[in-house]
Amino acid sequence: MSSPASLATRYCCFLVGDNCFAVASDSIAEVLRDGRITRVPHAAEAVLGLLHLRGRIVPVIDMRRRLGFAASPPEAGRTHVVVPLNGEFYSFLVDEMLDVVEVAEDRIEHPAAAADPPRDAVTGVYAAPGRLVHFLDPQRIVNGLEKRRDQVLHRQGASHGGT
Repeated sequence: MSSPASLATRYCCFLVGDNCFAVASDSIAEVLRDGRITRVPHAAEAVLGLLHLRGRIVPVIDMRRRLGFAASPPEAGRTHVVVPLNGEFYSFLVDEMLDVVEVAEDRIEHPAAAADPPRDAVTGVYAAPGRLVHFLDPQRIVNGLEKRRDQVLHRQGASHGGT
């Protein structure tokens, strides 16, 4: 019988810029190529807009912006990684899907938690053959957007309710 530290989890790997990132495969609802995005005014910087997905309105998060990379060229093909969180769906827009890897928990290095985006969503790093894989927590990706939006609104003098 294996110990809990040696249990392996399957992760879907994808590229954002030239870097490899991954999320647990059981946290992904589906993967889509392209899709028409409707822009939303006053959204967080990394939110490109909304995607209509079989009757659902899904916020599209540009992972390049969320993770602090330069924007991709407009003509670049991108992929939606759709993730359900707390009864809602979110699309993480990535540059390219790679593969699924199985990694034992004891092989993942866990860095100290970063307080600020873009590093706040990284939960671990794994040295795979030929590349470094950065593991992401989908909930932290979304939470980081809300924090950044609140900071921007506060700097701009916006308030909610009150005088």
